[in-house]
Parts: sequence; structure tokens; C-alpha cells
Amino acid sequence: MISVNEYGMDVFDEMMDNSEELHVELLELDNGTTIIDAGVGAEGGYEAGAYLARICMADLADIRFGTFDLGKFMVPAVELTTDHPVIACMASQYAGWRIKVKDFFGMGSGPARALSLNPRELYEKIEYEDDASEAVLVLECSTIPKEEVADKIASDCGVDPEDLYIVVAPTASLAGSVQISARGIETGIHKFDSLGFDIKTIKHAHGIIPISPIVGNDVECMGSTNDCIIYGGRMYYAVKYDDVEDLKSYVQRVPSVNSPDYGKPFYKTFKEAGFDFFKIDAGMFAPAEITVNELNSGKTFTSGAINTDILVESFGVQSL
Repeated sequence: MISVNEYGMDVFDEMMDNSEELHVELLELDNGTTIIDAGVGAEGGYEAGAYLARICMADLADIRFGTFDLGKFMVPAVELTTDHPVIACMASQYAGWRIKVKDFFGMGSGPARALSLNPRELYEKIEYEDDASEAVLVLECSTIPKEEVADKIASDCGVDPEDLYIVVAPTASLAGSVQISARGIETGIHKFDSLGFDIKTIKHAHGIIPISPIVGNDVECMGSTNDCIIYGGRMYYAVKYDDVEDLKSYVQRVPSVNSPDYGKPFYKTFKEAGFDFFKIDAGMFAPAEITVNELNSGKTFTSGAINTDILVESFGVQSL
């Protein structure tokens, strides 16, 4: 069994070795936890974001940069390819760990989730477990966690604090923007799962997603970064699924266009909901477009479409 934490540690070590070139800062808490700041006080950047994405996906994906055409202008894009989509995305990358200790809050993703079994029912469904002695976590937050936060995370993972390694980047940072766009494949798999599809039949995946410019504070950037997937994410999945007609039904229902909240920048939807995620249709969090190749039958189906007009509005681009 692949150990996502062992694979993630290799990337973390590489990131520490290249900290100066990546514009990140290394910190060590009094309890021994090692932290890489990729955008709170440090500058970070696109390459730091690629390392965050590699850690999140346990280095089980090829991650590279490209461009995304929005008509009169372009933005950077991240391109992902993986032959281990369920382990990379669901056992590791999925941001399913809400970490709250006193006044600290951050969204945790990456390999350490597999040790904390957060959420347990997901790991039971995909039949994955990891028993590594070191834990690697990516935190999306705007402050550096203190010892009490690291102690709680380490305890939940069953490791000593000195065996915990954390990378931190805010949403409103270049590194944070890259790692959120790099969740495109995972967002599609999660949507499939929410519809009742057997995600273990997804064998390979590819995606290209635009990277949002920094448009404001963390909440505003939460809007534009989500829009990159909702209105610009294009995913391709190779599956082995016996019932082709049933598969067609799932492919039709996955894209974000099926959500009643579709049609305007996510920040506007979020604001109208009183900044309460629970008032937003969960089906909104899905790629704009998916294509699925069923490997046994040789059939390929596609559904959804990108929406460049909303991306331009979300990014606040001014043509001069």
C-alpha cells in the first residue's frame, strides 16, 4: 500500500532544501513541529504553490503550469495528471479536516488526514489506511499555528509533535491560489461520490484549471479561487464501469451548471448567503466541464462547459 505521508515527506524535505528559491520560511515550534510558511509572512509564489499541491496529492500527480485563454487576455493555469486519483485526491488532498483550537481555524488537507482518519467513513469506503510515523499537513489559513494547535493535530494523527510537518498558505496568496486550483480533479471525484458513484472505478485523471489572480482579502479570494474550478475547470477521467447507461447519467449530473446557485461569481453567492456555506448548494462545488472515457467499452462522454464571462467578472479584470 502506498504511504501518502511517506511520499508527502519527500516533497516537504525537498521544499525545505529549496526554501530560498521558493521564497518560503522555515519555522520550528517549541514542541518540535516544523512549519513552512508559504504566504503568511513569507512571499511564497507559484512554485511554492506547486509544492503545496504536490504535498496535498502525496506526490502522486504530475503538476505543471500552463496558460488559460480568457479571450483578450490569459491567466496562468495548473495542469494535473494522475494514475492514482482516488488515493491522491480522496485519501490525501480532500480538504475534509476543519481544525479549530480556541481562536485558531484552518482547513487541513494532505497526507496527515489519512492518519487522523478524517473523515473515517471516506477511508472505509475507499479501503485505504496509512501507518506512517510522520505526518504531513497543508493548512489553508492566514496565521501560523501555535504549539497547542500542533499538539492537537499530532495527537489526532497518533504521532509526536516533533514528527509533525505543516505547510501554511492563506487563500489570498499566490501559493494558496495555485493549490486551490490544483483541487480540480478532487472536486470532480467528490461530486461523483456525493451522487452515489463508486469512485473506486476511477482509474486515471487529468485536468486543467485557471489560477486566480489575487483579488482582495481571504474571503474575496475564496470566491475567485472557487470560480476557477466552478467556471473554468476542465477534467478528464478514465474509468472502468460496467453500466454505460448509468455512467452517462452520472456524467450529466457532475458539472457545476446543474446547481441552482450556478450563474454568478461565487463571492456574490457567498455574500447573499450571509457567508454561510451551509446555505449554498453543495452541488455547486464541481468542475465546469468533465469528460469520461469508459475503458472497457471504449465509450467517451462529456458534459458541462466553461464560462469565461463569469471568470472575467470574478477576477475583476480591467481592459485598458
